[in-house]
Amino acid sequence: MTTTVDAAMSRSREISASIATHPSRHRMLTGDRPTGDLHVGHYLSSLRNRVTLQEQGVDSFVLIADYQVITDRDSVGQIKANTLSLLADYLAAGIDPDRSTIFAHSAVPALNQLMLPFLSLVTQAELQRNPTVKDELKASQRPLSGLLLTYPVHQAADILFCKADVVPVGRDQLPHVEQTRVVARRFNTRFANGAQVFPEPTALVNDQQLILGVDGQKMSKSRGNVIRLRATPDETAAIIRKARTDSEAVITYEPERRPEVANLLNIASGFMAAAPEELAATLGTGGGRALKELVTEAVNDGLREHRERRRRYAADPAQLTQILRAGNARAASVADNTLAEVRQVMAMDY
Repeated sequence: MTTTVDAAMSRSREISASIATHPSRHRMLTGDRPTGDLHVGHYLSSLRNRVTLQEQGVDSFVLIADYQVITDRDSVGQIKANTLSLLADYLAAGIDPDRSTIFAHSAVPALNQLMLPFLSLVTQAELQRNPTVKDELKASQRPLSGLLLTYPVHQAADILFCKADVVPVGRDQLPHVEQTRVVARRFNTRFANGAQVFPEPTALVNDQQLILGVDGQKMSKSRGNVIRLRATPDETAAIIRKARTDSEAVITYEPERRPEVANLLNIASGFMAAAPEELAATLGTGGGRALKELVTEAVNDGLREHRERRRRYAADPAQLTQILRAGNARAASVADNTLAEVRQVMAMDY
């Protein structure tokens, strides 16, 4: 496993260098499930990076993974509202629908049809070994659904339908990209006689500190421990006041010994031009109260313009729907072309 991670990190460094010099040669695929409002963790670890890649000139595809909502749930919930909320945050963060293709799973039939040949390329054992499948199954306490079991293959279809070669992820998501690389390699070998129909995508690894929730656990909408991007300044202050710290008066940045304090410093650092160690030094003996005041001010100041833009977008659902439909149409055209190529390669173009 260490060898696999080392190889993935080496490829990540190589593609990062290539993007810096030849961004237009690359295509990125990234996205989120529309299960609720996006939060500060999304903003610091992914949204800003997506905008950076877009601004560099990377051809960007941003997926609203609506079908994946039901991998571990009994209903779709407020999926339409959540989808438009997600889109409003994308636009407010700077994702430009004229330069990035924003689309939804359910609106691109050819993408989902690619799952059928892709499923023939993986074994049940490989799917069950995937960390996300195991973790989601354990957390949901529900019988394993076929959709959850095949979740890694669905993600492979997401990436390969547009032949993306760049997938921004955290280290915990490396197994998904590795599974997609396996699917691409096996398709090219078994069905295309060695021709490269699909590129083997590279994980662009985000090595930023993982942002935790205010309770010190993984930031998750289902746990209610998140700072929502759409929250008001007062709501932001209220949830940060509840954040877990410790009893020490002197604020220091020690992620191993004081993870909750370090997490708050990481959040503040993400919105300020200062390292977490520098921020800790400015607080001195102020304790948890001073730290929380600093984080509240950093988040509210850092998100002020985002929230204003978001309010304007959210106030016009017709515009949001129009933007999404335009992205769906572009993605569907790409998917149709890829599926036609796949059918030709597999001698099924009759």
